[in-house]
Amino acid sequence: QVQLVESGGGLAQPGGSLRLSCIPSQNILKMFRFGWYRQTPGKQREVVAEIDEGGTPHVVESLKGRFSISIDNAKNAVYLEMNTLKPEDTAIYYCYLLARTAVGATVSHLWGPGTQVTVSS
Repeated sequence: QVQLVESGGGLAQPGGSLRLSCIPSQNILKMFRFGWYRQTPGKQREVVAEIDEGGTPHVVESLKGRFSISIDNAKNAVYLEMNTLKPEDTAIYYCYLLARTAVGATVSHLWGPGTQVTVSS
């Protein structure tokens, strides 16, 4: 089964930057959506940014200007660049992939294990 390998989380100071990476453990036949969600205690998981099957990046309106998402098709990797970080960006960030992983396979919803991002001085 395909797994999503996340990296890049950690501690950042307010105003600082972090870059999250997510790479599937094996090649994907067809990607439909590939992106990032985040969740804080007591709240629902919310979308942060994603790349659609046409390769177009989408970032939630409230994060535009600070967060950006990109994809490396050669590596099947997606990256979340987070700048001018604020304490309210503190959350567990989850990689998400909606894809057909192989010929004949059904479309799968895949989640990474989550990576903690903490913004604090």
